[in-house]
Amino acid sequence: MNFRPRIFLLTACHSFALDAILFSSAALHHDNMPRPTPRKFDRDARRKPTGPAHLVIGQSKIDSEGCHTTAPIQKGTFVVEYTGPHITIKEADAFYDDHPRTYLFGLMDGKHVIDGEGVAAFINHSCDPNCEADEIKGRVWIIAARDIAAGEELTYDYNLYDGDLDDPSPCSCGAHNCRGSMYSAEELARRAKALRRRSMKKKKTAQSKKLRA
Repeated sequence: MNFRPRIFLLTACHSFALDAILFSSAALHHDNMPRPTPRKFDRDARRKPTGPAHLVIGQSKIDSEGCHTTAPIQKGTFVVEYTGPHITIKEADAFYDDHPRTYLFGLMDGKHVIDGEGVAAFINHSCDPNCEADEIKGRVWIIAARDIAAGEELTYDYNLYDGDLDDPSPCSCGAHNCRGSMYSAEELARRAKALRRRSMKKKKTAQSKKLRA
């Protein structure tokens, strides 16, 4: 099971903008409100109007569908919140064990993930993104990393982690700096070491069997 993790960068500009957003949406996110029961959503069921009107889901050159903006977005803008039920990693593993496609976003506490729904869940990965994903006070925001023109597809770097070694999670963003995978650079290095160790272990096992034969 792999998760979309964090790029935890909170600037003064972000903090100022967030105050207004939290104030206007506090009634929708009260701590005492019941949380949705985790369910197996199909792709169409995730199309919930959880973002501003200028964000639309449409055909993507990166994946089958993506999130596009019909209006210009300035750098530093809080574009949309990544919403959905908050579930534990253990629940996510059991829930999506047989599902190759997930919309899980790993939270900073290392114990919970957001099971994404709404327009933010359709934002595709890119190794050269125009947005970044920041967790602030337990909520995940997609923030414009540069000025974005009307008609552009929104993207951020998934920096995937904690996936099966046999799952390459290939990237199709087409960027000049594409890593070839949606895993983070650090995770790719870790996986390369783990694969080498596994290969060496297999060779030693094979050699031992030959000696005993």
